[in-house]
Amino acid sequence: MPPAIFIMGPTAAGKTDLALELARRHPVELISVDSALVYKGMDIGTAKPSPETLRQFPHHLINILEPTEAYSAGRFRDDALRLMADITARGKVPLLVGGTMLYFNALQKGLSQLPTADPTVRAKLDAQAADFGLAYLHQRLTEIDPVAAARIHMNDPQRLQRALEVYELTGKSLTELTAEQGPVLPYQVSKIIVAPFDRAVLHERIARRYKAMVDNGFLAEVQKLYERGDCHPGLPSIRAVGYRQAWSYLSGELDMDSFIYKAIVATRQMAKRQITWLRSQEDGVWFDSSETLPITAVNQYLTAQVTQLQNKA
Repeated sequence: MPPAIFIMGPTAAGKTDLALELARRHPVELISVDSALVYKGMDIGTAKPSPETLRQFPHHLINILEPTEAYSAGRFRDDALRLMADITARGKVPLLVGGTMLYFNALQKGLSQLPTADPTVRAKLDAQAADFGLAYLHQRLTEIDPVAAARIHMNDPQRLQRALEVYELTGKSLTELTAEQGPVLPYQVSKIIVAPFDRAVLHERIARRYKAMVDNGFLAEVQKLYERGDCHPGLPSIRAVGYRQAWSYLSGELDMDSFIYKAIVATRQMAKRQITWLRSQEDGVWFDSSETLPITAVNQYLTAQVTQLQNKA
């Protein structure tokens, strides 16, 4: 099978910087694995590479949609497989970098035939959340699908709603249906997991980065979305971590201090979920980015992988 490289890790781990360093040294093309970077006009709050960086090191699947559009794991898988095949055919190696673990999972394992969203069921679940709270919905999910309930946080309404919706529409739990996996990814994948091994370092980095985003004009960026007239809090783009808290600030629901605090807490919670999923990747190789990017160690690992592939050939 042809080679591919995954660079995975929690938010603020240094994934993009590491990918750029590898792109300077190896014949790779970059594919973004990020559910927020697909959107145009959402640059600061997503830590999107600068236009200069993207010109020098083009990334596939960045700036491909308007914020009013939706993107799914299934669509990502189709796009990524097409791009990987094209990159391989041109004699290069696809390097996929990002932190949307659902996309990595879909790419590796395929997708079962999950039902499409149903407005009637979603309206019912929205009403239950408004009347009884998210804790009630989470308890329902625990009774229906304890495996998914252990994975999905009570304060993650989008994923909580989707898991319950799937059960309402099919009579089967999300865990049952996702066990019906698609074809195996036809690549020899080198999985690089980069993260600060010291959790305190990661938390401090998240807080510092988010405050820097605010200082660099993040609220003005969200204000443009707010004033468009076609964006609203129900869109996947606006539900992205950091954006939904900024939206609440602009709508007067939160003051400045509360907005920043809630955004940082939500980002830390997302990082925790990312790390939990990454620990399930038994064939992933971990590299510590607590102090510096592990460029030398990763290069040594990739060189060994290439040698191993050549010996097999």
